[in-house]
Amino acid sequence: MPGENLTRIEAQERASLVRTHSYDVSLDLTTGPETFRSTTTVRFSAKKGSSTFIDAITRTVHSVTLNGVELDPAAVSDGVRIQLDGLEDENELTVDADAIYTNTGEGLHRFVDPVDGEVYLYSQFEVPDSRRMFAVFEQPDLKAQFTFTVTAPAHWAVVSNSPTPEPTDAGDGKKVWAFAPTPVISSYITALIAGPYESVHSELTSRDGRTIPLGVYARKSLAEYLDADYIFDKTREGFAFYEERFDYAYPFEKYDQLFVPEFNAGAMENAGAVTFTETYVFRSKVTDAIKERRVVTILHELAHMWFGDLVTMKWWNDLWLNESFAEYASTLATAEATEWTEAWTTFAAMEKSWAYRQDQLPSTHPIVATINDLEDVQVNFDGITYAKGASVLKQLVAWVGQDDFLAGVAQYFKKHAHGNTELKDLLVELEATSGRDLTDWSKKWLETAGVNTLRPELSVDADGTITSFAVLQSAAADHPTIRPHRLAIGLYNLREGKLVRDQRIELDVDGERTEVAELVGTKRPDLVLINDDDLAYAKIRLDEASLAVAIEHLSDIESPLARSLVWGAVWDATRDAETSASDYVRLVLGNIASETESTTIRTTLNQLVLAANAYVAPERQTETAHAAADALWELAKGAAAGSDAQFQFVKFFAALASTDEQLATIAGLRDGSIALDGLTVDTDLSWELLIALVAGGAAGTAEIDAALAADNTANGGQFAAQARASIPTLEGKQAAWDSVFGSDSLPNTIVRYTGIGFQRAKEKSVLAAFVEPYFAALQGIWTSRTYKIAEYLVEGMYPAPLANEELRDATRAWLDANSEPAALRRMVVENLAGVERALAAQKRDASA
Repeated sequence: MPGENLTRIEAQERASLVRTHSYDVSLDLTTGPETFRSTTTVRFSAKKGSSTFIDAITRTVHSVTLNGVELDPAAVSDGVRIQLDGLEDENELTVDADAIYTNTGEGLHRFVDPVDGEVYLYSQFEVPDSRRMFAVFEQPDLKAQFTFTVTAPAHWAVVSNSPTPEPTDAGDGKKVWAFAPTPVISSYITALIAGPYESVHSELTSRDGRTIPLGVYARKSLAEYLDADYIFDKTREGFAFYEERFDYAYPFEKYDQLFVPEFNAGAMENAGAVTFTETYVFRSKVTDAIKERRVVTILHELAHMWFGDLVTMKWWNDLWLNESFAEYASTLATAEATEWTEAWTTFAAMEKSWAYRQDQLPSTHPIVATINDLEDVQVNFDGITYAKGASVLKQLVAWVGQDDFLAGVAQYFKKHAHGNTELKDLLVELEATSGRDLTDWSKKWLETAGVNTLRPELSVDADGTITSFAVLQSAAADHPTIRPHRLAIGLYNLREGKLVRDQRIELDVDGERTEVAELVGTKRPDLVLINDDDLAYAKIRLDEASLAVAIEHLSDIESPLARSLVWGAVWDATRDAETSASDYVRLVLGNIASETESTTIRTTLNQLVLAANAYVAPERQTETAHAAADALWELAKGAAAGSDAQFQFVKFFAALASTDEQLATIAGLRDGSIALDGLTVDTDLSWELLIALVAGGAAGTAEIDAALAADNTANGGQFAAQARASIPTLEGKQAAWDSVFGSDSLPNTIVRYTGIGFQRAKEKSVLAAFVEPYFAALQGIWTSRTYKIAEYLVEGMYPAPLANEELRDATRAWLDANSEPAALRRMVVENLAGVERALAAQKRDASA
């Protein structure tokens, strides 16, 4: 990574000198397995006589020609940047180089399918990696037209931002694809996907009458599992919704969606050529939560075609606006335009819990973050940028009104189409349509960090009549901002075995105390729910009487969203060490059977595993985990045959199983000697059961090898890496450690899955041997690996399951001794925060 960082100051200086017009990029993908030929001609204007640089991460630069003058590559290129001196008013630069394929999911990623030996490529450029494929001024505000010409094997499909042309024969089994120029876009949303992908095609009619071709692509060995018709249906629903609500026709010529191997993220919004993780091609049964998440992701990326691709942030400090808007808009579209009508419940269960967790870390930051360089951007793809930002936009919509909000957004698109913007440009339009002054709102919500806590304070007389009611607001000492909230209060009563809402009031809460006179004189309900309908971004607490009712009757709450809010409130209190983790475990196991929402089940059970393994007092953790696993198996046996709940209970039973009896049950499920009605142990579930057996010491290398021989696929390789790293012995953990620290040849997904397996330890003490080596390796890893691989190692190989004072102290000592680099320190600080929170929760649980 050294030398690859770009600072904001450098970007500002370069933007003050340079205006880009066009790129002609010629790529030859037939030159071998390590490098490809990349020839770029860029035309740009500049201040006469000035100097700047262009970004190009290369193995070899063959030639650099500036305005007809040959420059010495050895003098002007360092493999990362090419220095350009003596610029003219108008300039033409040609760079001919060998660029490097990656296996890290950054730049032009190369993958060989173990099923058939075919080669597949895809690009991933956000944040700073188009420079790994061609010479480029790598910053979002230097937009241009891009014209790609690609030489590739004749049997490949080649896809980019512009419609795929008919290729011409180049002889020797090669063809050439000459793409038309793109519209004016940023380099990070350009794209190239190439290989023998199979595809399905359709079309739709845009609101302006154009026919928009649609394509869905996947590798040959996965194509049989591709449900293209469903993906087309959701895409059409999204197009209709966005074109109407944004009052702006889809801004590109076609829309391809490509499922690609070894992808780091969920998806990427390349203009007209969106890439997705292959996790969304379902070769085995998945939870309804994953099915819904795929729909949200499809609509998230589609929203980016307007917000991010048509109109793009000037610099990465407004990355949040791209991602927050897409997250908000995709949830809105999912709830209102598809069959997933409870999408806001999913948002509360998943996105908001992520946001609250991130916002309570020492590394939390304002939504509008200070982004000094590219490393700052990389670590800011987090719960603030995505989930808190989207939550705050939802709060803004509640404050100004949805119609006015969307009208302002529509004006924003019209005014700034194909341009670059800053936050103020959007706020101007929202103020105009809503009539609200957003200056104070923006300052308090977007420019400060931290999450507020809201709780009711009420008094009742002997007859149960409310005599006073107020909403109290507090803030963390480190982030003391008290904010305005538009929220609802729900009043629920037990009736015929159900806890139903009888009254809802909506109001503005501001300051540390807000009186609610409207409720004075009314009968006290069984449950008072602050932030009903989840309009506000804040942690909530229930009053003592409401909490008792909610815990006793959680499964009787009719509204899935209200249930999600109660689940969240109780979990927040557990994380904050206000209530005991053992009580939380009992609450979950006593109520989860009746939960209807898949994502709520998934999120809650993940929290159950964390509570049992890390938040319960150490002396009770083993006993608690055993009891929780037994309870989950009973829940699985009692769940409806073939239901999503049954499937999830089995998966989480496998995640916790460790006793001989539990492992025997796992083995029986896997070999078919034990069966549950409606449950099919397919390929992926079989791997999960095998990993449980390996982690419990009931299976080993021979079984892993046999499973991989039966499933010699990309997915099988990832599961096998996780299984090997789950071997519970010191020797097994050391082998996992050596595989990722001792070599830099493993692809991104194998590194990631190795970390997942490494952190699963039947006896946590086995990980103590890796505390010292972990900290000794950090600086070297940061300087020798790409950002994404370093992230997987720093986070995935941290021995977090130890969650003890020794790990805390060692982490603090490293931080005291290492003041740089900031991005690495942030990751370590967040690791430390998890340990400190676990220790506080353990102490609280021990006192219960």
